[in-house]
Amino acid sequence: MDQPTVGILHPGSMGAAVAACAAANATAVLWSTAGRSPDSRARAKRFGLEPVSTLHELLDRCDVVISLCPPAAAEDLAREVAAHSYAGLYVEANAINAERAVQIASLLGPEATVVDGGVVGSPPVKGKTPALYLSGRVAATERVAALFAGTAVRTKVLGTDIGMASALKLSYASFQKTSRVLVALAIGLAREHGVDQELVHIASLRTDSYLSETEYVAKTAARAWRWGPELEEAADMLAAVGLPPEMLRAAASTLARWHDAKDDGELTLTEALDRLAHS
Repeated sequence: MDQPTVGILHPGSMGAAVAACAAANATAVLWSTAGRSPDSRARAKRFGLEPVSTLHELLDRCDVVISLCPPAAAEDLAREVAAHSYAGLYVEANAINAERAVQIASLLGPEATVVDGGVVGSPPVKGKTPALYLSGRVAATERVAALFAGTAVRTKVLGTDIGMASALKLSYASFQKTSRVLVALAIGLAREHGVDQELVHIASLRTDSYLSETEYVAKTAARAWRWGPELEEAADMLAAVGLPPEMLRAAASTLARWHDAKDDGELTLTEALDRLAHS
């Protein structure tokens, strides 16, 4: 199979790193500079992505397009692509619920081939090896899997139904992200009563307790702007199947208190807990 030309839409920290992995099995990996921030430009340059001036040029040149953006922007981005009558392979890899994944596939119409994707893990840098779960037509998922063969992005095909990969991603996120929010609340409560070190000590006696990993509180705060919308998506999925969504909605509401900590890699545990208590 000939190596495709790949486009990455909105190359954030995850998208740019994933796209860079795809470059190993692609002719080129493109991104559109239109309307993008200096940070995005610097990130794309660091990962060796090839700039083009417009989305139209990107879609015209690319056989495969990967959408990795904040959940709230997923459908608007798909509409922009659909408006150009894109007829290639579209990898919908955002943290959205299964119903929205199906809607996006419908929105792109019969011209495009849509693969549903869900990334579990950290961006593929510094030895990290996230998994990209896929669902959709067999030939299409095989093509995406081939794109990442031999790279730090591991792929696994779940089935042929659009929505399966999104459902797995959000099922995992509903535990993994909410548990980190509970850690912040537990440590914050203990700190207010002067027993936070004892709490961490108790938790450290268990090898499987997030409570002993206090460094994740500040990391959670810095990622809250992304994690909150993901949990809202997961809550929608719970409600759709008759399961109670309140736990995840409450966690999303808690994460909203850290809205001004976006991507703050210098945030300390004390600063994160102070913001949580006083926002």
